Amino acid sequence: MLRFSANLSFLFLDRPFLDRFAAAAASGFKGVEFHFPYAFPVDEVVDAVKRAAVEVVLFNLPAGDWAGGERGIACLPERLGEFRDGVAEAACYAEALGCPRLNCIAGRRGPGLDEALLRATLVDNLRHAADVFAPAGRQVLLEPLNSRDTPDFLIDRSASALALLEEAGRPNLGLQYDIYHAQVMEGDLANTLARNLRRIGHIQLADNPGRHQPGTGEIHFPFLFQHLHTLGYDGWIGCEYVPLGATEDSFDWML
Repeated sequence: MLRFSANLSFLFLDRPFLDRFAAAAASGFKGVEFHFPYAFPVDEVVDAVKRAAVEVVLFNLPAGDWAGGERGIACLPERLGEFRDGVAEAACYAEALGCPRLNCIAGRRGPGLDEALLRATLVDNLRHAADVFAPAGRQVLLEPLNSRDTPDFLIDRSASALALLEEAGRPNLGLQYDIYHAQVMEGDLANTLARNLRRIGHIQLADNPGRHQPGTGEIHFPFLFQHLHTLGYDGWIGCEYVPLGATEDSFDWML
């Protein structure tokens, strides 16, 4: 049976962040994920998780000035110290929350920066993060983002991400496969999932176009869900979509 987690950075946005955990639980979710917990003291986040009796399955490493348009700093050589400080901060939250996997956002290409240097920096930072989280048995993931929504993003396709993960060469590195981003950039979802399932540590979903819930666009999710079941995928699938209407009214596709 497939397991779906509620992404609290997309769902239940009519509530304060710390109240979304209980809202997810009331809607039947056993797992939750979110972009960043760092604006809240770790004990407050832990308390919200415990009161809701949910499992935190994923969150992101610190990724720069997200509100200002940054989408990660892991590829930027001039931000090396900031990235590594962020890994240390994320490790504290992951330990307190019992979260088994962290997502690394690569970042955008900066003007005038050498592509080879950006990729080499990303590989080094992936190795560093993987080594920090390995003793606790945690996984570090790399997620491609589509370059239509995120122009100049360094890693926008599955093949590019997988090549960098191979180069980094750490057993606790994996791919975060977002069905929405993959459909925009490359399609061929079923074959890509089958070919790379052993490297995929987490899946997220939204339909295309619009990034709304399944059933609102072109992706045939009933086929993909059966396909994942047949393949034996036993990880979480994050609901990272913009609901059409109230969040609580957007779950009919899960029935």
